[in-house]
Amino acid sequence: MFNKIYKDKKIIVTGNTGFKGSWLSLWLHSLGAHVTGISKDIPTQPSLFEELRLAKKTEHHFANICDGPRMKKIFVDTQPDFVFHLAAQPIVSVSYEDPIETFQTNTMGTANILEALRMLSNPCKAVIITSDKSYDNVEWIWGYREQDALGGKDPYSASKGAAEIVIKTYYHSYFKKPGSKVKLVSVRAGNVIGGGDWALNRIVPDCFRSWNEEQAVKIRNPNSTRPWQHVLEPLSGYLRAGQVLAESDEQINGEPFNIGPNADQNHTVLELLQSVNKFWKGATMKKPFEIEESKNFHEAGLLKLNCDKALYFLHWKPVLDFEATSRLTGEWYDYYYNHKKEDISVYTLSQILEYTEEARKKSIAWVI
Repeated sequence: MFNKIYKDKKIIVTGNTGFKGSWLSLWLHSLGAHVTGISKDIPTQPSLFEELRLAKKTEHHFANICDGPRMKKIFVDTQPDFVFHLAAQPIVSVSYEDPIETFQTNTMGTANILEALRMLSNPCKAVIITSDKSYDNVEWIWGYREQDALGGKDPYSASKGAAEIVIKTYYHSYFKKPGSKVKLVSVRAGNVIGGGDWALNRIVPDCFRSWNEEQAVKIRNPNSTRPWQHVLEPLSGYLRAGQVLAESDEQINGEPFNIGPNADQNHTVLELLQSVNKFWKGATMKKPFEIEESKNFHEAGLLKLNCDKALYFLHWKPVLDFEATSRLTGEWYDYYYNHKKEDISVYTLSQILEYTEEARKKSIAWVI
């Protein structure tokens, strides 16, 4: 898997206590990597990081990516072979409440990580994760390509678009030069669902919290369409990008990539909730949803990505269809809330193995 490129490697994961960071840390640990995590706190309760007992499986630093000198020290002390930068303020509604903190974390925090990379004396491959919302979304019906305009009408989207500009600047100013020890790519993905996400103001976590308390969940925008993807899809893309960067770095060095589901996997919020609810065995409510049409801030109604570039250069493509994405998500939460009898990391790893086996059946490059 991934040509064993991560076995025995030193790897920094920023945002390792978050939803995607926890899944990625567990996957890397299972691949034999030595993971060093950086996060400012435990962002949710419950916490997937704690449930997976990752503090015992990885080295962890409680540190804020806005602290540039601290980032430099951790990077220089660790001398990582790979860096996966996921740390962010990830919630659109929170970006309206605190735009300055959002820009500091998502834009200047990314600059601090790039500056820490610049201090390294050893070869390092970096995968910098931003968001599909980094595009200037005009809600057209075709997918955004990597060369389309960046921007955003809300502080979160703008902060991610600005991060992409910072990444491009660092690449051309420092990492493109002959002799640079650092090779990097940026990856844009979003609308990720899966077990263990307990973030506030996200539709899937809100649902399972409500359903666990036998309460109907309130849906703000039931007809908003998103390219939903299971958390393992972008993670396999990140890991594949790191692999290709290590094996043929000049081909993709400095390039941005979209990672997303097939074009026919766009579904409305209501369709998603109806689908995941089928796998929630604890459901006894006759009416699990309440629709609220009103909203207090702008949120895009249509957004999709064109992922042809990732297919061509990374030979990456999605594994799961919408039904499988819903099933893995619903079954994880159902197991956690209603059937958990052992370490949840065992069950989580079983889903990684199931995903890997599905990729193998489809002869996807990172498994072969």
